[in-house]
Amino acid sequence: MLERTWIIWLILLVGSLLLEALSMQLFSIWFAVGALASIIASLLGVEDIWLQIVIFVLVTGISLAATRPLVKKLQMKKSEPTNADRYVGQNAIVIEEINNVKGTGAVKVLGSTWTARTQDGSIISEGASVKTLSIEGVKIYVEQAPSN
Repeated sequence: MLERTWIIWLILLVGSLLLEALSMQLFSIWFAVGALASIIASLLGVEDIWLQIVIFVLVTGISLAATRPLVKKLQMKKSEPTNADRYVGQNAIVIEEINNVKGTGAVKVLGSTWTARTQDGSIISEGASVKTLSIEGVKIYVEQAPSN
């Protein structure tokens, strides 16, 4: 049985690749690389299962450490703009006093009404002009618009 450990590693390789194909999140590709290294070691005559496991763990860990930061960076760049992004940077009118402590506030921007908060915690009265800064969930964050 132990002389055919490459079959176990092959099953792990195929399983990892299938899982990767299903998730498409670069979740298990590193396990596939480690399993491939263990298959090669087994076929080259490394018979000690513990040594094959060490090779699997080391190669998986090294491939993960070497590529994961790059993958994270690429995934961060894939940010897709949404329709909500069009509201950021726009001028808006406060239609309900914005008070973070009380949990109140609403603005009208581009014809839509949004629950509003300020990033600095300042209170902005109804009727004031504000500039939208960002969106988090269903809340839009604003700041007092500079007076001309």
